[in-house]
Amino acid sequence: MHNEQDSRLKNLNASFRLKKPDKRFEGLKIYAQELRNNISAILKTRAKLAGTLYGIHKIHGNYGRVFSEWSGIEKEMGDGLQSAGHFMDAYKDYIDDFMNEEEQISDQLKEYIYFADSLKAVCRKQEVMQYELEKSEELLSSKRYQRDQLLGKAPSKTLSLQGMRSKIFGPEKPEVKDARLRQLEDQIEEAEEAVLRNQSETMSFMEHALSEVERFKKQKGSDLKELFISYAVLQIKMAKR
Repeated sequence: MHNEQDSRLKNLNASFRLKKPDKRFEGLKIYAQELRNNISAILKTRAKLAGTLYGIHKIHGNYGRVFSEWSGIEKEMGDGLQSAGHFMDAYKDYIDDFMNEEEQISDQLKEYIYFADSLKAVCRKQEVMQYELEKSEELLSSKRYQRDQLLGKAPSKTLSLQGMRSKIFGPEKPEVKDARLRQLEDQIEEAEEAVLRNQSETMSFMEHALSEVERFKKQKGSDLKELFISYAVLQIKMAKR
């Protein structure tokens, strides 16, 4: 059943409308998109700052080369210039280790983009399951109405083929009517089972999904706090160096 739903999830037109959308999952879709946007903005800013800082450090390699070459033509200042050149080279190179640490923090933050996409996929699957439930309810309602029409308990809203036949050839035979009624009863029973099955699967999925979302939100707060503290500590280490 879930494989069929996953297939429908890929093929179903994105513009379909639910009669009874769940407000919790509607809100979750907005939350997931905002989370993705915010994390993406942080990562973009971080990358820009890191690129600028990395460039500042690497340009000191040019200064190191200049000081080293200059030391070769100076007698009294040669040692000092050589030391300055070594310092510039060290200043250029030590940024690599810090950038590697910062990239690891960034990679952990990127995972929340994937989490946000997973949340959106959960919402989409809930929509598909709700859509399937609503279609099964519509089918059940239609079959029950056809039965009531056959029993004379409901008026015919449209000119049906069966109604035309009755007017032209007269009422259908009792055995034919009984056969149609049995067929409808069988179809109603199948439709009722489908509705109950879809209701059970949809409710089970929603309860599990919402429980996992709450767990994710709590874990997210703790994880992000730890990540941002690690990032701040790293910046302090870089500034002290």
